[in-house]
Amino acid sequence: MKSKLVLAATLLLIFSSPGNAAECMGVTYPEDAVVGETKLTLNGLGLREATAMKIDVYVAALYLEDRSSSGDTILNSVTPKKLTLTFLRNVSKRQISSAWSKGLKKIAGGNLENLEDRISKLNGWMADLTEGSTLTFTYRPQADADADLEIEVNGERRGAIPGNDFAKTFLGIWLGPKPVVNKGLKSGLLGGSCN
Repeated sequence: MKSKLVLAATLLLIFSSPGNAAECMGVTYPEDAVVGETKLTLNGLGLREATAMKIDVYVAALYLEDRSSSGDTILNSVTPKKLTLTFLRNVSKRQISSAWSKGLKKIAGGNLENLEDRISKLNGWMADLTEGSTLTFTYRPQADADADLEIEVNGERRGAIPGNDFAKTFLGIWLGPKPVVNKGLKSGLLGGSCN
């Protein structure tokens, strides 16, 4: 009888753990997020490593309406998406702005000129980031217009950048065929391990 009670208590703990969360490098993200009235599910976590020395910069979490292991499918879907970066080290406004500019230039190719004003707007909203700081990018499709990419810095909404072209190019930094970030980060966001 006692062993049955222990088994029942163990199963109860496993299946009713509060918050159902995922963790990478000490950063914990909830399994679900909400954009408007749409519930999103954590698709994956990835670790951004910079330089040949593999310096840990941030842990990223990608939330989608329907889980997917295909970067192309995610980029081409016109459904809500949320990408949150939690920083593991200090990164200056200049460094993060430079990273966005270089990444978007690489991904945009011949479309860069059409994005330049919006890249400047994005960079203007950046701030010096410290360990534990967050950046959140929320893709919000509109029924009668282009989508907006909403930008939050440490939970504070800075504004939204219009255009499916900008959102797709920006998210391509992580999910495109030739991501600007390390391959392990893309793999983690697409459901692989976070390392």
